[in-house]
Amino acid sequence: MHAWLCENPTGVDALTWKELPTPTPGPGQVLIQIEAASLNFPDLLIVQNKYQMKPELPFVPGSEYAGKVQALGEGVTHLKVGQSVACLSGTGGFGTHTLAPAKLCMPLPAGFPATDGAAFIMTYATSHHALVDRAALKAGETVLVLGAAGGVGTAAIQIAKAMGAKVIAAASTDEKCALCTTLGADATINYSTQNLREALKTLTEGKGPDVVYDPVGGDLAEPAFRSIAWRGRYLVVGFAGGPIPSLPLNLPLLKGASLVGVFWGDFARREPQANADMMGQLAQWYGQGKIKPVLDRTLPMNELKAAYTLMGSRSVMGKLVMVN
Repeated sequence: MHAWLCENPTGVDALTWKELPTPTPGPGQVLIQIEAASLNFPDLLIVQNKYQMKPELPFVPGSEYAGKVQALGEGVTHLKVGQSVACLSGTGGFGTHTLAPAKLCMPLPAGFPATDGAAFIMTYATSHHALVDRAALKAGETVLVLGAAGGVGTAAIQIAKAMGAKVIAAASTDEKCALCTTLGADATINYSTQNLREALKTLTEGKGPDVVYDPVGGDLAEPAFRSIAWRGRYLVVGFAGGPIPSLPLNLPLLKGASLVGVFWGDFARREPQANADMMGQLAQWYGQGKIKPVLDRTLPMNELKAAYTLMGSRSVMGKLVMVN
């Protein structure tokens, strides 16, 4: 097998494409022949030693991938050799093969291609957990999605619309806003050229959004929170914009609003049955055509460094997927 190996987490340039022995699955594991792997923001942080999970060195990055089961470890009975699966295990995806915990593998039904499977779990699970579980979103409410043209943003638009909500999508270019409209957004805001607070006041007739979905952080957080509706829920999803913002705590008080943390990974670990039920609903929605990953492009696995550069340029709409 071959894989991108991180022996020193100093950044993308330190990754090397190496030939490695193809491993044998241990108890509870499966060997997966990887067909596709998506690039997520944590995949950048982890090779810079900036992510909360710090794997033992050396490791193969690539948190999310899909392919076919090639071998089963002891005790694995719910999967079979040749079956198509998607997996989000945190590492191992940027290669031709990997060992994965069988319990983390999501069987892919017929008609669910590996490129979609590799771009599905992290974004849709995060967005569903955020909007349904943490925000208790109701039909008819208004959701502001920041960074709306990115991976989790595009997923959030689709899930919010599937739940009957009104969506205001905020992004940094007119092209990204146009993409959001094709995904069902009811209105868009280009926060590079428009004042976020003024635009929200106009679009919501002064009421503000009921839910703010924020995977960006940075300078957008405070104006977005200042615009939130009474009893609004502000979802802290991530900090793709860079700095972690500091919000004045009088803002939740004045709006009767909630500041809600979203950590899907720990939810899946602590509440596995609830997570399994959620993934079942997401798979059903995919089959019904209500949700579908937005792929910016696919690239050969050996062009991973170019994909990282694209992601860093903030020009990506949806997900980048590496294919073998």
